[in-house]
Amino acid sequence: MEILVFKTSVADPLSVKTLRPELDRLAGKGQWNFDLSDCDNILRIASAKVRPEKAIQLLDYFGFACAELED
Repeated sequence: MEILVFKTSVADPLSVKTLRPELDRLAGKGQWNFDLSDCDNILRIASAKVRPEKAIQLLDYFGFACAELED
């Protein structure tokens, strides 16, 4: 299992609620989370099959900035 980490512009719980169904479809329930207390509003996805580009495209579609953070 790989952990993907993204910096996002998702800043509030309402936005997370909007994205929840789509992120559940992309990665699976319980396989992703946001850390909105972090200055980068981190999105973490735990998956062996999700490509970073798909997560970035998904957030972009909903109007949020998203960039993968490298180790």
